[in-house]
Amino acid sequence: MFMHMSFTVAVAGASGYAGGEILRVLLLHPEARVGALTAQASAGTTLGSHHPHLRALAGRVLQPTTSTVLAGHDVVVLALPHGASGVVAAELEAAGDRAILLDLGADHRLVDPTEWESFYGSPHAGTWPYGLPELLHAGEAVARDQRDILATARRIAVPGCNVTAVTLGLQPGLAAGVIEPLDLVAVLANGYSGAGKTLAHHLLASEALGSAQPYAVGGVHRHIPEIEQNLARAGGAPVRLSFTPTLVPMSRGILATATARLAGGATPSSVREAWRSAYADEPFVELLPEGQWPSTAMTLGANTALVQVVVDERARRVVTVTAIDNLVKGTAGGAMQSLNLALGLPETTGLSVNGVAP
Repeated sequence: MFMHMSFTVAVAGASGYAGGEILRVLLLHPEARVGALTAQASAGTTLGSHHPHLRALAGRVLQPTTSTVLAGHDVVVLALPHGASGVVAAELEAAGDRAILLDLGADHRLVDPTEWESFYGSPHAGTWPYGLPELLHAGEAVARDQRDILATARRIAVPGCNVTAVTLGLQPGLAAGVIEPLDLVAVLANGYSGAGKTLAHHLLASEALGSAQPYAVGGVHRHIPEIEQNLARAGGAPVRLSFTPTLVPMSRGILATATARLAGGATPSSVREAWRSAYADEPFVELLPEGQWPSTAMTLGANTALVQVVVDERARRVVTVTAIDNLVKGTAGGAMQSLNLALGLPETTGLSVNGVAP
């Protein structure tokens, strides 16, 4: 525990979008002290050449991503491509390093090794405690269980950004039994940063700025098994999800529209009550007043998820819309929220529900 004490943090993969955003969040945290910053191909360059907005760290030189450089910190954040975090984590563990590890990549999220190998095509690195404090568990209106798990965690698997949006949008209905689990559909509007720096730069170069385009269509997106894992946990039964992300001309943000069949006996009032009761006490998830719809601009820069739910009575489906900033609540802010719990700090420390003016 580091309650009311400063802690040091090393960030591997500091030149990428996720690495830059976790550094921005760390700089706003009253107890965090930024230690080593590393990269792969960008080692030897300054952080300011990648993230010029991080003025306090702009002159820092990025070091190679090795366990030797990362060792000796209270916390190590792994903001690395899938397949890389598991290797670095294993090296730190083998060296006896005692840091809390946060994996912003996918390596440690999935429970089922077969699902990992099917979607990622490499050996499974193992499963870590899951970094979504709001994750519901079947049979409970609000899951404090996940917070209990994170309070004692030394390893944290931070969710995918799309996963956070869809999970928060649908899980109250499954936990309350007001939606059916086997016909879930989610279509997302995603900012470029959700695709990662390499793909985002390619898209901008190919004049995608004036276009919207789907990707990973037809059940192949790697976030699908993770979302289904979460929603099955929330509802206590297997789920099936059709998931389609779409890149739209904005730098950051996710607007997730998810629908499900209305369960027998459920009514518009019981549906709304399921979402209201699930999120009534959550500091970073807000069910908007009836008739008000989320937008990505409302969450820009905030560790906030804004949710709305309505029943389409003609189609007999429940429709949810969830907005998050993919780099904050979807990545770095969610990671810090979970880390605060692991450190024995209030989970809201250094995080804001307020966004920035668009």
